Amino acid sequence: MTCFILPTHLLIELAEAGNVELRDVVPTLLASAALRAQRTTLTEAVQFLGLDADQLRGPASEFKAVHDVQQGDERGLPGVLRRKEGDGPVADPAVNDAFDNADRTYDFFRDVLGRHSVDGNGLRLVSSVHFGRAFDNAFWDGTQMVYGDGSGKVFQPGALARDLSVVGHEITHGVVQYTAGLRYRTQSGALNESMADVFGSLVKQHALGHTADQADWLIGAGILGTQLQGVALRSLKAPGTAHQLDRQPGHLRDYADLPDDGNPRNDSGGVHINSGIPNKAFHLAATRLGGHAWERAGRIWFDALTTRLGVSSQFTDAAAATVASAQALFGGEVTNVVRSAWADVGIG
Repeated sequence: MTCFILPTHLLIELAEAGNVELRDVVPTLLASAALRAQRTTLTEAVQFLGLDADQLRGPASEFKAVHDVQQGDERGLPGVLRRKEGDGPVADPAVNDAFDNADRTYDFFRDVLGRHSVDGNGLRLVSSVHFGRAFDNAFWDGTQMVYGDGSGKVFQPGALARDLSVVGHEITHGVVQYTAGLRYRTQSGALNESMADVFGSLVKQHALGHTADQADWLIGAGILGTQLQGVALRSLKAPGTAHQLDRQPGHLRDYADLPDDGNPRNDSGGVHINSGIPNKAFHLAATRLGGHAWERAGRIWFDALTTRLGVSSQFTDAAAATVASAQALFGGEVTNVVRSAWADVGIG
């Protein structure tokens, strides 16, 4: 399923509360439905047939490139090429934001974690901006990143491509696709979303040089529009507090047991909702270990993602995997910190 930064259930709830017009919600719902089958097929091709996105999309010469959809829909992707590797900034801020933040995210994965692009083998990073008309979302579609302009009601205009944690989140979905391939439903899907939040936050922390104690642990800080009131889209430090409709739990006892029935209200079994639980586990581990979160906690989670987790992994599997990775990378004291972080969110 296409991985949207803003879950469609939030758009529906905003519409029902009268914060946004129903007609503003429809484009995202239609895009989600149109792209769901595509991303499922691509993920399965990557996992089981050994294909890569370049083979599926066709040849191109640019390693990093940003295109302009010109307010078109998924049929117009990737759009008109506006900036490619080696080019300087252009007149369009959205193009520059998408290019520069993809560059920062790529540098983080390469320099900190030793991964060359999302597939580990130099796959080109393609981004498209100006998707739809005042489109309040950003997503990874299985082959590339796509950014709407925002309506001002849910997201500030231009904020989605401008926010590094959002860009890092979407690119990490590509990394997940080429590694564990966590299936986008219930707990495995919540782990997929959590990994995207974890590394989206770490990309921002790394760019700012923040320690775990200095970091805000927010995804999309300061980019919300007038009708989604709060500090950010999600908080790893305090799940459930980011905005007025945030119902992320931070402990397993509050797990939202939702069906994966195709109803957008149920969020594919709560993938954006229940991701608050593993998010909180990571935050606890990182802050207890101290220093820069990417140096130990980030390496542990990345090792678990790339070498130990699989398509159907559950929360208990993630706990066991990160504990095993902590032991392999750093030994007993760090391992105990990771184990206690999971225990403190109800996962033993």
